[in-house]
Amino acid sequence: MNCRHCSSELTYTFLDLGFAPPSNAYLTKEGLTKPEKYYPLKVMVCDQCWLVQTEDYALADELFVSEYAYFSSTSKGWLEHSKRYAELTIQDLHLNEKSFVIEVASNDGYLLKNFVEKKIPCLGIEPTASTAQVAIELGIPVLQEFFGEQLGERLSKEGRLADLIIGNNVFAHVPDINDFTRGLKAALKADGEITLEFPHLMRLIEFNQFDTIYHEHFSYLSLYTVQKIFKTAALRIWNVEELCTHGGSLRIYGCHDHSSRKSLPIVDKILAQELERGMQNLDIYLTFQSQADKIKNDLIEFLLMQKKLGKKIAAYGAAAKGNTLLNYAGIKPDLLPFVCDAAKAKQGKFMPGSHIPILPPSALKRDDLNYILILPWNIAPEVIEQNKGLLDYGTKFVTVVPDLKII
Repeated sequence: MNCRHCSSELTYTFLDLGFAPPSNAYLTKEGLTKPEKYYPLKVMVCDQCWLVQTEDYALADELFVSEYAYFSSTSKGWLEHSKRYAELTIQDLHLNEKSFVIEVASNDGYLLKNFVEKKIPCLGIEPTASTAQVAIELGIPVLQEFFGEQLGERLSKEGRLADLIIGNNVFAHVPDINDFTRGLKAALKADGEITLEFPHLMRLIEFNQFDTIYHEHFSYLSLYTVQKIFKTAALRIWNVEELCTHGGSLRIYGCHDHSSRKSLPIVDKILAQELERGMQNLDIYLTFQSQADKIKNDLIEFLLMQKKLGKKIAAYGAAAKGNTLLNYAGIKPDLLPFVCDAAKAKQGKFMPGSHIPILPPSALKRDDLNYILILPWNIAPEVIEQNKGLLDYGTKFVTVVPDLKII
């Protein structure tokens, strides 16, 4: 396999999690009797441009299907984060009824609804029918397509160039990252702005977030690598923010390379941090496997011990990261009887691979649970707050990333 960005031959493994089904391929009761598709979940690192990437097995149209079950609006914290971004961006860019905003991977309209409320013309691009339909019902125009250079050029020919292109947690999801980036350039006005949010690879390594690795994430990104990808497409990163979302993310601000925007010192500052942490040295990548294995082993040991002691355990959050963790650890319903999730699209279904049933959050309203394992650790405070009444019964909350903690 060659690097998806620079085409160099890939010879170094960052992480090998064996075989697993796609993390968002939730099963119906009928589906339990049918074979599941498993793909290798192996991640390589390019020692030339330092793009960390999954091996080429799963195709995007097999991962982002019409029944795609991830709805961004499920998390209250994410909705608040998105609203703050919209308010600040509308103000900073002076967006109005004459502006045009595009969001790539607009999901269920969680973000663009804030622009619609301000009567700012916008367009969502979302290939998954289940989420796109929810956005359409909110009055958001949606193209149900995958985004890339061809679509960007089509929008340009139609005169629909954007003042602002938004991409939250999509840059890592595209199999052809160069084509996607050229699409951003093609659809952007001469003085337009691009903002992309994505988990920061430096934080993933620092905090042992191996469970954020799954087939739907084709790439794992540092600022250094994204800057190289942008430069190849004649785009420039002029600003960057560090965010606490998803365990540590970056929001980059991009523009055409000829833009009058001045690059801010924070860009060079974060690039220097990455260099200091060893992000352009193989050592940090080749030792990550042992960190993942420790988390896996600690979880197995904890669940086995609680079963021997006769303790009752449930999980919260049928998240993709949870599926990575459970499948790598080989956890089944005998150790974890059920998981609760607020997304109605997941309730009544079963976790891929582990076949653990997914119930509504009301299933936690009982007084005999000793532990609740929070799989989406990035929203642990939100989950604990929503279920704080269980503390009166002695229920304790558990997270395992970056290490096992009982709260």
